[in-house]
Amino acid sequence: MSSTSVTPDLQSANEIIDLASRAVGKGLRQLAAIGGADKHQVLAYDLAHAASAVETARSLLDYGAKGNHEGLITCAFTADMAHELMTKLIGREALWGLELNPLAAASSFIAIYRDPEFVASLADVQGPRHLDSDFEMVQDTFRSFADKVIAPRAEHVHRYNEDVPEEIISGLAEMGAFGLSVPAEYGGFSEGGEGEYLAMVVATEELSRGSLGIGGSLITRPEILTRALVKGGTEAQKEQWLPKLATAEVMAAVAVTEPDYGSDVAGLKVTATPAVGADGEAGYVINGVKTWCTFAGRADVLMLLARTDPDRSKTHRGLSLFIVPKPRGEAHGFEFTQNVQPDGSTGKMEGRPIDTIGYRGMHSYEIALENWWVPATNLIGEEGGLGKGFYYQMEGFENGRLQTAARAVGLMQASYEAAYDYANNRNVFGNNISDYQLTKVKLGRMAVLIQAGRQFSYQVSKLMAKGEGTTEASMVKAYVCKAAEWVAREAMQIHGGYGYAEEYSVSRLFVDARVLSIFEGADETLCLKVIARRLVENA
Repeated sequence: MSSTSVTPDLQSANEIIDLASRAVGKGLRQLAAIGGADKHQVLAYDLAHAASAVETARSLLDYGAKGNHEGLITCAFTADMAHELMTKLIGREALWGLELNPLAAASSFIAIYRDPEFVASLADVQGPRHLDSDFEMVQDTFRSFADKVIAPRAEHVHRYNEDVPEEIISGLAEMGAFGLSVPAEYGGFSEGGEGEYLAMVVATEELSRGSLGIGGSLITRPEILTRALVKGGTEAQKEQWLPKLATAEVMAAVAVTEPDYGSDVAGLKVTATPAVGADGEAGYVINGVKTWCTFAGRADVLMLLARTDPDRSKTHRGLSLFIVPKPRGEAHGFEFTQNVQPDGSTGKMEGRPIDTIGYRGMHSYEIALENWWVPATNLIGEEGGLGKGFYYQMEGFENGRLQTAARAVGLMQASYEAAYDYANNRNVFGNNISDYQLTKVKLGRMAVLIQAGRQFSYQVSKLMAKGEGTTEASMVKAYVCKAAEWVAREAMQIHGGYGYAEEYSVSRLFVDARVLSIFEGADETLCLKVIARRLVENA
C-alpha cells in the first residue's frame, strides 16, 4: 500500500471525529456525575488528553480539503487519534459511562490509515503549511535568522551551560521580534487581529527549530508582560514600559511560582507591603522566595505576582502584579542590594541558579527577596490593579501556552529533520536506515504529528485574535508537548548509539523536549484544573 493507492476520505474522517467526540462527551458527563476531576483524576486526565487529540483532528479538516496530500495527513492523524482513544478505553468503558467498543465503527478507517505501508509513504513529504504570503515572509525571515545565528551556537551553549548570546537578543530586537504583540501606538508592530497571534506562532516555531533554549523562548516572557500591561496597565505604564519591551531595552522574566506552590497560584506567600521609599515616594517592599524564574539573571525586570492582601481566604483576589526592576546579573548566580528605605535599611535580592538537564541558555533561578522596594507606580494598574494581578497574569499565560505549543512544533520539526537526514545517510546491514519500513513508519508518523500540531496552533491563534480560544490554547499545549516527547525520542532512537552522544544535536533536542510538558502549566495541572474542569462545565 502507498499514498498513491490510498485516497483521502474526509467525510469518514469527519464521522470518526464526531464519533470520538461523542465518546469523550459521554465521559465528561460521567465525570461530572461521579464527583468531578479532583476525585477521579485518572479519568479526568485521560479525558483532557482525548479531547485535545479530538480537537487537533478537527482542526485538520479544513487543511485536509486543500489537497490530496493534506487529506492523507488528515486521515492518518484521525486514525491515530481514534486508535489512541481506543487504547484509553479498553477495560475502562464503564468508568467512562460507555458501552463496550464504542469506536467499533472506526475500525475499518483505522485499518486503512494506520496501515504501516501507508504511514511509511508519508515519511518524505510533510505537506505545505498554507500560510498567506505575509506569514510566509515571517517564516522565511525567522528561519533564516535561526539557521544563520541561533543554530550554530545552540550546541555550545547547551554543553557549557552558557548564556543566550547577546547577538541573538540584539538581532531579534532589530527584526522587531519583541514588538510583535506591542500595539503600534507604543512602538510595536501589533495592529490587532488575527495576524498578531499567527505571526507570533510562526516566528516562535522557527526560532525553536533553531534552539528551544536560546531562541524559541526569548520572546515569550516579554510577550507575557506585554499582554498583562495591555490588559491592566495605566496609560502612563504603557507609555513607559511597552516601547522598551518592543526594542529589548528592557528584557523581562516571570516570577510567579514559589517553592511550595507550583501551579497552585492561589496559595502564594510572597508579600508586597506598602512602604515609603527613601525619598518619601509611595511604594511596596517585597518579601519571600520565587522559583523557576527563567531568564531572571539577564532580565532587567521581573514580572512578579505577590500577595497584597494578608487575608488568604481571598486567594486569587488578594494577589497583585508588579514590575520589579533589577540589575543584570551573572548567569551562575547573583546578589543585589538597595538602600531605599527611609530608615536606611537595605533591600536584598539573591538569585540561585537551578541546574537543569536541558533548556540551557535561559537559566532558571530561585530568587529570595528581602525588603526589596518598588515604587507604587510599578504595580500594574496602580491602585486600580490591587487584587487583580492573577487575572492580568493569566492574560499573558494563556497566550504563553499557545506559544509553548509553537515551540514544541519547532522542536519536533528539528527532530524530524535530524532523523530524516541521518536515516538517509546511515548504512546498516547493507541498506540506508531510511529503506527500512520501521524507520519510514516512524518518520511518517512524525510528519503527521508535526503538521497536526502546527495546524491546530494556527487555528488557536485565530480564535485568540477574536478573544476566544483560552481552553483550546491549553488543549494544543497539552497535546503537542506530549507528542514532542515521542518525536524527539524516536528521532534519537533512529540515530542509534550516536543519538546518545552529545556530538549529535538530537540528544539536546531530546532533553529539551522533556521540559515542554512541565513549564507554562504542568501537564497534570493543566489537564485536571483547566481543560477537564472547563469541559465538564460545558458538558
